[in-house]
Amino acid sequence: MGWWKWARYGRQRYNVHSKLTMMKSGTQSDLYRLLPSVDDLLRREDVAALAATDGRAAVIAAARAVLDRMRSEIAPGTLDESGVRLAIEGIGGAIARELQRELALSLRPVINASGVILHTNVGRAPLSAAALDHAREVSIGYSNLEFDLETGERGKRDVHVARLFARLLSGAGREVSTVVVNNNAAAVMLALNSLAEGGEVIVSRGELVEIGGSFRIPDVMSKSQATLREVGTTNRTRIDDYEKAINDRTRLLLRVHRSNFQIVGFTESPTLEELVELGKARGIPVMEDLGSGALFDLQQIGISGEPTIADSLRAGVDVVTYSGDKLLGGPQAGMLSGRPHLIAKIRSNPMFRALRVDKLIYGALEVTLLSYIREDFDAIPALRFMRVSTDEIRSRAEKLADELRRQSSRYAVEIVDSASAIGGGSAPGATLPTFVLALTFDGMSAQQLADALRLSDPPVIGRVEDDRVLLDLRTVFREQDEQVLAGLLNLAQQ
Repeated sequence: MGWWKWARYGRQRYNVHSKLTMMKSGTQSDLYRLLPSVDDLLRREDVAALAATDGRAAVIAAARAVLDRMRSEIAPGTLDESGVRLAIEGIGGAIARELQRELALSLRPVINASGVILHTNVGRAPLSAAALDHAREVSIGYSNLEFDLETGERGKRDVHVARLFARLLSGAGREVSTVVVNNNAAAVMLALNSLAEGGEVIVSRGELVEIGGSFRIPDVMSKSQATLREVGTTNRTRIDDYEKAINDRTRLLLRVHRSNFQIVGFTESPTLEELVELGKARGIPVMEDLGSGALFDLQQIGISGEPTIADSLRAGVDVVTYSGDKLLGGPQAGMLSGRPHLIAKIRSNPMFRALRVDKLIYGALEVTLLSYIREDFDAIPALRFMRVSTDEIRSRAEKLADELRRQSSRYAVEIVDSASAIGGGSAPGATLPTFVLALTFDGMSAQQLADALRLSDPPVIGRVEDDRVLLDLRTVFREQDEQVLAGLLNLAQQ
């Protein structure tokens, strides 16, 4: 260290020392005066080194936060003179910790042991490694997103997945076009605005659903500049109700799939075929907000009542909207599939440009759709979780439980029958049989244990039932089993 640096370092120590030795009383104002200024802190070698690596502005903000925290502890008397002395001595480390906290990435991977496959709060459908690899490949440099390599002219980004959707939906028995926007709510709003702006859209009162985040179908319709025309009652709507409501301002008949709730008991609603027949007779398009968007028939895993996209199109629906990150198992997106002339009208809407998706989404979606075409359903994580056998889940749970019992006596663990949920507003009420680890922990309540697991690294998300923490390995990647065990054992060692 050069003599000038030693001199500067000595001045810094002298300034702090002078303040401390001049203290003749422990009054609150005297304690405040002990605190160095931000400029003084920036002249410290350890803090200056932080500024060189993390940026001066970030270090200033961190220093101010540390000083504010110290002032807040002086005010109620939490810090006395000796406490202030110690805090000032270690203030460089405190600033470094504050920087680390402020500059840490907020979006983190978590282990989903909740048993909810399409858990909205933890990102819905996880993407396959192949989908992510392709998204990275076409994004790390340039790509032919809107460039026709054969002609050398400008192309359309739709082509990268339109051909795949056309093939997957060929079972509808007619020509189908598809466009992609950023989510299903956007798809619904775009379709309503394109096909019914200034007119009326007829929908059953029993289908005026609210989806996550307090978004409601009536609100989406209002923003689309279409007028909602409610028919029927909450639990009973007949085809006659739709027919009587049709007038010269009617532009669309809308069916909304009840993707996140059920109405049971004294209920009635027209079939999709009846609605399509009425639309054809009166020359009015029929649109279905299918929501979840299954390309895979859930009846193969014992879940009935969840229509596929092809089912709706086969029934004669003119436009179907659905999500990409739910039952389809791909990235967040909203799709509109239907009659080519209507999809063309939707695509020509100026709003389409505002709602379209980028190369990352197209890259991940293309790989996901190719997995469907190859019928490689296990390549799509969400579908693999739905299809995994209970025997496999039980075997993994027993192995983990045996290791936990062997390495820690603080846990009481059982393997018990339970149920996994599809989630994400898909197949409401439908569950899949599973086995879960039911845990109690010596010295913690079930909620405290769940909280501690959630705050571990990586976070483990379980659920609490009957004063036990339940961990469902159906929604845990096999390679994460060791991380779950490590997280549990780390808690036992604290």
